[in-house]
Amino acid sequence: MELVPLADGFGVEVKGVSLLDVATDAQAYKEVRAAFETYSLLVFRDQQIADDIQVAYSRAFGPLELTKVASLGANSFYSRLTNVGEKGEIVPPDHRQVLVAKANALWHTDSSFKKTPALASVLTARVLPDAGGETEYTSTRLAWERLPADLQEKLKTAVATHSYANSRDQIHPDLANAEERKALPPVRWRLNWRNPVNDRRALYVASHAYAIDGMDDRDARQLLAQLLDEATRPEFVYSHKWRQGDAVMWDNRAMLHRGRPWDYTRERSMVRTTISATEADGLSEVTPPVVH
Repeated sequence: MELVPLADGFGVEVKGVSLLDVATDAQAYKEVRAAFETYSLLVFRDQQIADDIQVAYSRAFGPLELTKVASLGANSFYSRLTNVGEKGEIVPPDHRQVLVAKANALWHTDSSFKKTPALASVLTARVLPDAGGETEYTSTRLAWERLPADLQEKLKTAVATHSYANSRDQIHPDLANAEERKALPPVRWRLNWRNPVNDRRALYVASHAYAIDGMDDRDARQLLAQLLDEATRPEFVYSHKWRQGDAVMWDNRAMLHRGRPWDYTRERSMVRTTISATEADGLSEVTPPVVH
C-alpha cells in the first residue's frame, strides 16, 4: 500500500489497495484504518463503484447509519445526492434536491445533529458534471492545534448545541420540514473530540451548531463563527476534483467539508454511506455530562 500526500498535514491518496480489499482482507483493513486515524481523509481512485461494495467497505469500520427521514434513500444505508428526479429529469434550481446540495455547501461535519454522531463518511462519484461540484475539506485537528492554549482550555469543557434545522434554515425556511424537525431535535456535544488512538484533539464544530452552554446567544454564535472561520482559512483547505471511479472517506471527528456549486442543469449524482461513532472511536470524549 502506498500513501500519496494530498494536503499539508492531512489527506492521502491510497494506492495499491481497493475498497473490496479492505472489505475482504483483515490486513488491508488494518493498514487503511491506521491511515484513516492518522490522515483523516482517504482518496481511492479508479475503483469499482457499486452500492454493495461501498457498504461492505464502510461496514468494516463500524455500524452503518440509516439515512434520515425525508431524504432520498431514507431508512437505507445509502444517502443519494442527486439533482435527477424520479422520472430521470434534471430538477429545477428551486427544487428541494438542489436546495439540499446548496445546504451541503455550508461547512459541516456529517451527523453532528444526530443522537449518535458519525465516525466517518464514504462518498462515491456516480455521474459527474463537466466542471464544478468539487468537495472541499479541512482538518479541525490542525485547527485545534493552531488555537491559543487558553482558548483550548476553555473549549475542552465547552458544550455546543447542534441541530439539523439550524443549517437548513440558513438556505430556506422550509428546507427542514416538520417531519425532519420532529425526528431530529437539537443535540449537545463538546466542542472538541479527542481521538483515543493517537490522543490528538480536534475542534468539533459545524454549520449545525448554534449555541454554547453558559453563553448568551449572540456571543455563542460569534465564537462559533470565529472557530469555523479559523478552521476553514483557504490556505488550509484541500479541494477534491472528482473523477469517475473516485471514492473518498473522511473522519467526521476531525474534518469539516462542503460541496461546491456546479451548473445545476447538468447531472451530478453521488452516493454517501455513513459510519456511526462507537465507544472505541471516543464517543464518550465528545459526549457532555448529563444535565439533571
